[in-house]
Amino acid sequence: MGRLAGFRYRQIVQRIKALGFQFDRQAAGSHEIWFNPSTHRYTTIPNHPGQRKGDILLFLAPPRLTA
Repeated sequence: MGRLAGFRYRQIVQRIKALGFQFDRQAAGSHEIWFNPSTHRYTTIPNHPGQRKGDILLFLAPPRLTA
């Protein structure tokens, strides 16, 4: 499970905004694409109505640097 599993949609949005992510676009169904301009990374967040606590999975992996 992702580090933010167990949080509600609004809590996740607050946290990813604090990390520098901005809403990019609506994806298929109830998923949203968020983009971080400083790291050039994307993440997908599900926004399902009536979602139970613990159903949201979000994977924010640190960028991999290669030499």
